[in-house]
Amino acid sequence: MKKRTRSRELALQFLYQLDLLGTGDLDGLTDFLREEADDAETARYARTLVEGTYDAIPELDEEIQSVAQNWQIERMAVIDRNVLRMAAFELVHMDEIPPKVAINEGIELGKRFSTQNSGAFINGILDKIKNRHAAAKAD
Repeated sequence: MKKRTRSRELALQFLYQLDLLGTGDLDGLTDFLREEADDAETARYARTLVEGTYDAIPELDEEIQSVAQNWQIERMAVIDRNVLRMAAFELVHMDEIPPKVAINEGIELGKRFSTQNSGAFINGILDKIKNRHAAAKAD
């Protein structure tokens, strides 16, 4: 498995845990990554994703909600919601990550950890965010 893919898995697991517990406590992140990450590079990117996504949750939720027709973010499956947040963070804030990579990785995480239908759901929302972000950059 590629290091960035593993980083995304770890970040998703930690974000999922934070969402379920309803806590704003990132204190356990260092211990979690020490136990779960295979190497420093994997841990570093997972930390970037967790901290960046967590800090931007209000903005990311607003972005997701604006394109998620007939879906309230709080009613989405917890895994799907956190995959969307993390992939949207990569799309909007990490210009070094190609949009296609962020979307494909999000789809695969959704399929692996949620349901088969999650892939199509995640793809539709992330594609709209990508198009909206690209149009805003062009202006």
